[in-house]
Amino acid sequence: MSDTTETPDEKYSLRSVGRALDVLQALGAGSGKGMSVGEIAETIGVSRSTAFTLLQTMVARGFVADTRIGGARLYRLGLTLVHLGDRAVAEMGITQIATPILQQLTDATQLTSRLAVLDDGYAVAIGRVDAPGPFRMTASLGRRELPHCSAVGKSLLARLPSEQVMAILTRLGMPRRTEHTLTTQAALIDDLREIAARGYAFDNEEDNIGVVCVGAAVYDRTGDAVAAISVTCMKLGRSDADLHQLGSAVRAYADRISHLLGGPAHSALPPLD
Repeated sequence: MSDTTETPDEKYSLRSVGRALDVLQALGAGSGKGMSVGEIAETIGVSRSTAFTLLQTMVARGFVADTRIGGARLYRLGLTLVHLGDRAVAEMGITQIATPILQQLTDATQLTSRLAVLDDGYAVAIGRVDAPGPFRMTASLGRRELPHCSAVGKSLLARLPSEQVMAILTRLGMPRRTEHTLTTQAALIDDLREIAARGYAFDNEEDNIGVVCVGAAVYDRTGDAVAAISVTCMKLGRSDADLHQLGSAVRAYADRISHLLGGPAHSALPPLD
């Protein structure tokens, strides 16, 4: 009897499949300009002939694409991976993807966190992680909120073209909820420009006196804002510097969700026109 014991993973793994996955990882870690057969072979530790055979099989199935540049053939990730990635995200759902990150955000801030999307122009919360302890600030899921006085709503509006924003505001109206509510399109558009630049939004007692929400948008692989996350706290005892520090934290957690969706971090987005 052999003295060597195989683990289940080793026993049932196929070397060729493992090498094909190594190719994908190598291409994914590359610069995006493509890699030659020799570069791939060296990276994954196989001969050039083995690398070439793997690549041709993967090109035939769309997992890898090849391009001739001068006399060289360079390989990059294929579009089949895009379709599979979209399907994986669709099957998993943004709520399932975002909830562990919301839990991390709540753990770090000790504040209730939410995930919201735009629905017919309204901000609608579809996920929530409550703050620990007996005293917490909660909000109903599925309730439509006017976007002009909502941190998640403003985060999502900030990446839309101004004419689309104005169409939403004209249709939904901008009623005054508190003395701090922005009630003109011009004032809100100015606020949205600042939000787009810094990457996070405030509902600074604009919906409820004494309550502040801080939100940031989540982006998919096209760079579109598909959702937003936020935390809610009491205004009392929090300076402007404290709120901006909280905004930077919320934006960082939103970037984590964007990454899982294949989207860019806020800092990588092109400036709005």
